[in-house]
Amino acid sequence: MSCCTSDGSCSTPNSAAPADSQRLITVYNVSGMTCGHCTATLTKEIGALASVQAVEVNLDKGQVSVTTTSAPDDALLEKVIDEAGYELTGRAA
Repeated sequence: MSCCTSDGSCSTPNSAAPADSQRLITVYNVSGMTCGHCTATLTKEIGALASVQAVEVNLDKGQVSVTTTSAPDDALLEKVIDEAGYELTGRAA
């Protein structure tokens, strides 16, 4: 049984999650995303990074929100996104 919902988000709560004050949400513009498979792939690949607590993909806006416990490593995220077949085009304004 998968913990992922139909929209690609994870339905399993993380009981070890830090308090909201320790979370940083960074939004990235990502090109090449078109479907639920893209959402699931990016959620899985980005979510596997050590400091990542949550990933939300918005196909309509072409954006990925990444919740981390510390400042995100943009270069590492770019590499992971690129290896998954998409292109990180920068942080959203």
